[in-house]
Amino acid sequence: MTDIEIAQKAQKLHIRDVAAKAGIDEQDLEYYGNDKAKINLSVLKRDRKDGKLILVTAITPTPAGEGKTTTTIGLADGLNKIGKNTMVALREPSLGPVFGVKGGAAGGGYAQVVPMEDINLHFTGDFHAIGAANNLLAAMIDNHIYQGNSLRIDPRRITWRRCVDMNDRQLRFVVDGLGGKANGTPREDGYDITVASEIMAVLCLASDLVDLKQRLADIIIGYNYDGEPVKAGSLNAQGAMAALLKDAIKPNLVQTLEGNPALVHGGPFANIAHGCNSVIATRMALKLGDYTVTEAGFGADLGAEKFLDIKCRVAGLKPSAVVLVATIRALKMHGGLLKTELGHEDVDALVKGMPNLIRHYKNITEVYKLPCVVAINKFPTDTEAEIKALKEEGEKHGMNIVLSTVWADGGNGAIELAEKVVELCEKDNDFTFSYNTEDTIEKKIKDIVTKIYGGAGVEIAPEAKKQIRMLKKYGYDKLPVCMAKTQYSFSDNAKLLGAPEGFTVSVRNIKVSAGARFIVALTGEIMTMPGLPKVPAAENIDIDENGVISGLF
Repeated sequence: MTDIEIAQKAQKLHIRDVAAKAGIDEQDLEYYGNDKAKINLSVLKRDRKDGKLILVTAITPTPAGEGKTTTTIGLADGLNKIGKNTMVALREPSLGPVFGVKGGAAGGGYAQVVPMEDINLHFTGDFHAIGAANNLLAAMIDNHIYQGNSLRIDPRRITWRRCVDMNDRQLRFVVDGLGGKANGTPREDGYDITVASEIMAVLCLASDLVDLKQRLADIIIGYNYDGEPVKAGSLNAQGAMAALLKDAIKPNLVQTLEGNPALVHGGPFANIAHGCNSVIATRMALKLGDYTVTEAGFGADLGAEKFLDIKCRVAGLKPSAVVLVATIRALKMHGGLLKTELGHEDVDALVKGMPNLIRHYKNITEVYKLPCVVAINKFPTDTEAEIKALKEEGEKHGMNIVLSTVWADGGNGAIELAEKVVELCEKDNDFTFSYNTEDTIEKKIKDIVTKIYGGAGVEIAPEAKKQIRMLKKYGYDKLPVCMAKTQYSFSDNAKLLGAPEGFTVSVRNIKVSAGARFIVALTGEIMTMPGLPKVPAAENIDIDENGVISGLF
């Protein structure tokens, strides 16, 4: 059966029963039908010791797939199976990738969160609320200029863009305000995908409604004619924006296929933003469970780096263990094989691809000083010789390696992994960050590139240097750095697979997300509005006369 067929055949519990498993009172629920609900923020105030936090990350992604979300869900089910009260906290999928090339983000096989169709399509409307708040601010900016522009906003230096939750390259750069004086001031504009909006990052890093409103007020929308930053608070936009987000800030409760509670909330892109579910959802999960399993987007150089250096720093979180997901198929691609060649045994290619796994593992254990277990997401095409070679190579570097079969077996396929994770969680660790926020922006970027990516250095474009000087002038230089980089390589060149060395990362643009309270460094050709592929996934998605959806994956 396909993923969606497995999900549709699942016998789901009523969401009140899932809530009861998590110790959530019915009075704290806001129902969205029988199988999903929002949770009131009052749950955060419970006087209960936080549980252990487990981060699931992965090697550098390839078209062969790694199964990070599937492993995250399967591990949570496995921990529950061995008697551990466990919550799982995940990101919400964006409609753009669902209809594009990546597909959904609700897990796969027998390790999924359900209702899978709802989670991938609209869900509880959080992303629509974020888009509405983003575009309200855009409308207020242009209206302010139209009504006399008392703030002296320079239309040529407006940095706030509109957004839509769809991959639509046609909207990357637009000219609007055309058609005469009554229709506004003509200017260059553009759209980002909703998950790249700073509103998404703000929502996911806010601690409560009061903090959310302050962060919204701090957003820089552009610059005036004197070159000084103008904030959303100067337009008195924060109150209305927060009102639009009053429900979106509440975490969403769903369930795994095995009926275990799952929080799915927020979803900033990991190659553009910080790539983690909301701080509120993570904190709530820690209040509800003895163990919380969460994930970070893409490979560990992007998702885990930002989870650890940004989210953990901002929220005061300390992981107890890290699970690094890899597949033999993906490692063989890093070793030089084409996707069409992965079904055949090739130990040499596997060994050649191992440096990618080794670098990620050493980053977690040596840079961040966290205990780590490697979860090999097993495929039917994996041979005994390949598994043996992988374990032998891993053992040379002190790796804990466990096979996982959660796609086929659900929680039962993660029993060994769960037991290893519990073992690691019992050990103290000396978690540290990869850079010091008090250092210069240039030093922070260089630390990420040299310590995490394995690069030789950084080349900062003249325009980016100018932007750094401006950020220092206005006191933003001590914020964490969010690297916007391709997910397909340690470098900023998507074609450099494996574990490249000696490369230089080129930073072409530096901007501040003052509401999210981090600096964004854009590298290579990274874009904030993806496009659809030649054959988008949307062409295979359908619905029949009974309302049954097909083609989602």
